[in-house]
Amino acid sequence: QVQVVESGGGLVQTGGSLRLSCSASGSTFDIAAMGWYRQLPGKQRGLVASITKIGSSTNVADCVKGRFTISRDNLKNTVWLQMSSLKPDDTGVYYCNERTYAGQEYWGQGTQVTVSS
Repeated sequence: QVQVVESGGGLVQTGGSLRLSCSASGSTFDIAAMGWYRQLPGKQRGLVASITKIGSSTNVADCVKGRFTISRDNLKNTVWLQMSSLKPDDTGVYYCNERTYAGQEYWGQGTQVTVSS
């Protein structure tokens, strides 16, 4: 089992920045990749960015490319999402995802990000 806890959401003005953090505990040795997803109002949850544990290969959604950066520290079992140049369209609930080599997924409880215009 893996426990996932996010932090760092909040209210920010357009153009501002936020950094989300996600810490994993438990059977973290089996984690293959970590990622951030978001659920915008009225939309389905979608990938924002992901990063592999080995090699740090990243996958970033086109809509946030150049504005958001994902990074991780394997020793701390932590992954971050640095969000800059935030827009009201970025408003939503952001979820951390941890995926094992076997394909099992663990989710955090979500953290609200609100960007005011």
